[in-house]
Amino acid sequence: DSELSKPPSEVLEIICKLGKGSYGSVYKARYKANGGIVAVKKVPVDSDLADIVKEISIMQQCDSPFIVKCYGSLFDSQDLWICMEYCGAGSIADIMRLRGKPIGEEEIATVLHYSLCGLDYLHQMRKIHRDIKAGNILLLNSGAAKLADFGVAGQLSDTLAKRNTVIGTPYWMAPELFKKLAIICPQTFGHWV
Repeated sequence: DSELSKPPSEVLEIICKLGKGSYGSVYKARYKANGGIVAVKKVPVDSDLADIVKEISIMQQCDSPFIVKCYGSLFDSQDLWICMEYCGAGSIADIMRLRGKPIGEEEIATVLHYSLCGLDYLHQMRKIHRDIKAGNILLLNSGAAKLADFGVAGQLSDTLAKRNTVIGTPYWMAPELFKKLAIICPQTFGHWV
């Protein structure tokens, strides 16, 4: 629509910075036209835009209550602004850090339920997330959890396709992935407990 042709600063008012990731910073913002609150990921235009475009594409293809919604994107001279659903309670990692203690079993069960529903939806859409971790599970103020950050997600193109690349955040990877790496790279990684 006409909003997409305007400079981002005419469409959105930045309220505060929420955090910083590998591709850029995330902000809480308000749509000037209607007062709606969104999260905005600002990505420098000199970044690897192919990965960013893939992330936007995957998010826009998803229509699930278990996946963070992507509303669209805007450009200015320095950044791509990706407008997404605002999850006001932050990430599971934020909650763990603020509490300074582990999350209880009942809470974990609830988060796992939402996360597994999100993964089930993605897999039905022939998509894989590849970076599930506490920082990529966001919470609404209602307590509902949603999967976010599709920067390393992949699309399976046919029914027998497999992704053979190992990608994601090492501390959150399954041990069997490290065993697979050990075959390729015979060094030890220290993952045995």
